[in-house]
Amino acid sequence: MGRQSTPDLSTVPSAAPAAPAAALATIAVVGLGTMGTGIADVLARAGREVIGIDIDEAAVQRARAALEASTARAVARDRLTEQERQGVLSRFRTFGDLQAARDADLVIEVVPEDYDLKREVFAALDGVVRPDTILATGTNALSVTRLAADSQRPERVLGVHFFNPAPAMRLVEVVSSVLTAPTAVAAVTDLARELGKDPIAVGDRPGFVADGLLFGYLNQAAAMYESRYATRDDIDAAMRLGCGLPMGPLALLDLIGVDTARTVLEAMYAESRDRLHAPAPILGQLADAGLTGRKAGRGFYTYEAPGSATVVPDGQTPASGDGTGRPAGCPVRSVGVAGSGTMASGIAEVFAKAGFTVVLAARGLEKAERAKDRVATSLGRSVAKGRLTAEARDAALAAITPAGSLDAFADVDLAVEAVAEDLAVKEQLFRTLDAVCKPGAVLATTTSSLPVVACARATSRPQDVVGMHFFNPAPAMKLVEVVRTVLTDDEVHATVRAVCAEVRKHPVDCGDRAGFIVNALLFPYLNNAVKMVQEHYASLDDIDAAMKLGGGYPMGPFELLDVVGLDVSLAIEKVLHAAFRDPGLAPAPLLEHLVAAGCLGRKTGRGFREYARR
Repeated sequence: MGRQSTPDLSTVPSAAPAAPAAALATIAVVGLGTMGTGIADVLARAGREVIGIDIDEAAVQRARAALEASTARAVARDRLTEQERQGVLSRFRTFGDLQAARDADLVIEVVPEDYDLKREVFAALDGVVRPDTILATGTNALSVTRLAADSQRPERVLGVHFFNPAPAMRLVEVVSSVLTAPTAVAAVTDLARELGKDPIAVGDRPGFVADGLLFGYLNQAAAMYESRYATRDDIDAAMRLGCGLPMGPLALLDLIGVDTARTVLEAMYAESRDRLHAPAPILGQLADAGLTGRKAGRGFYTYEAPGSATVVPDGQTPASGDGTGRPAGCPVRSVGVAGSGTMASGIAEVFAKAGFTVVLAARGLEKAERAKDRVATSLGRSVAKGRLTAEARDAALAAITPAGSLDAFADVDLAVEAVAEDLAVKEQLFRTLDAVCKPGAVLATTTSSLPVVACARATSRPQDVVGMHFFNPAPAMKLVEVVRTVLTDDEVHATVRAVCAEVRKHPVDCGDRAGFIVNALLFPYLNNAVKMVQEHYASLDDIDAAMKLGGGYPMGPFELLDVVGLDVSLAIEKVLHAAFRDPGLAPAPLLEHLVAAGCLGRKTGRGFREYARR
């Protein structure tokens, strides 16, 4: 189910008709909904004889029409010849009765996610197909083992989980139970490779790898929305812009189907009893009301029509222009940035390029000058790549004044701290800012995990303190989480949002809660990936491949953990666990062991993987 995009299938390179493996030359697909039709398309284009079966004649007609349309587009774009197209269409035969599967070497069942219905299909197939036929279920939520045990041929039953849209998505999870014969697994794995897919072998548990990680994250996003911690649009924007995902979690739930998501989560929770998998009540409320997402025309978002991908404005759509009802905010012309590390220099670059006067202060003038040199190097790279003119570079550098003390912040309109993630250090810095900065100056922290209100309470003006969580690298990342405490003044909040717009960043609003939006959703997902490896359910490489190929993630979880730093990741997970007291958020022991051993990721040359030392 973990899919983040819906490309035009005619843009997918067509597999050249291959000489099919003799054992799996004829394949029946039972259930011609979106997934079944997509699987049939893949098989027919790869030279297999495909028997499409559905008791609903309308579904049969839609499947034939979809294959005719996708192959016609492929011909128009020179991806198939007309002769090849006719061959594909001739290899796809449709029927309304399971008796048509009697000559199949493999049957792939993709009927709705209802155990009794699937068991009924398998029982009927037992009486129809040959003894050597392999029966595969396309479930991602129900027990393959249970289906196998109820079959007369448990050793020939397995799971084959394609991702939607099947012609475009490369990942296929091949799921074996303790009853499945290795020869059946090998045959289906070889078939997947011949189809141009990337199969990974997984055991039988709800969600398998990709959806096992994805649906916990989606569930948390739904719960975050339901609690009114952040808006629908801010949650989705945060995960797109902060993590590079092609779709936000709530939009993805609408694509998958809210009812389908609830079914998957119910199955996961039944096995894990992990509260992270207990379906958020909003999922049940929407599903029971028939608001199941795109297919119904309304879910978390409202769509132009049932089945449409076009979102239309509704009562939750943010207002545009000046009619937001927010205070206008105060003008900001000069900005002070406290810190000398990568984040501080990146934030200073962002403000300087946008035309602000910047004071870059560190503990000592030499450190501040080195931070400015880092800005000069970054700007030089932009000039070399044609992204910035030499004149703009020079103007930005001229706007930055290095300083060896926070006393230089006396006249700034906005002070942004970007020092170490240590609450005692930040509290002391805010006491200094309180003493140095002029009345009315906005005081902002870039913390990603510490309570903003603690920084505010260190001052005599907590109403002027706000969170501005930039993402690394600050010049490239578009997201800023704007974190207001219960003490933050409305005008201060409006000022920071206006400043974000001036520096061409996308602000999202969130409250002063551990992890804000992005980290609160991202790090439990990363932690669950570590638990999968710890439990020997899947390998690092298979999990990373599953999330990139099946979920559309730019990096797999272990790639990302090694980039972020295992020590940083562990610290954030400890903060989340302490804040929410949920056992499911407890850091995986394997992560703790690696950190204790000094294996912190790329920066030390070893984390979950080993890296060449520079």
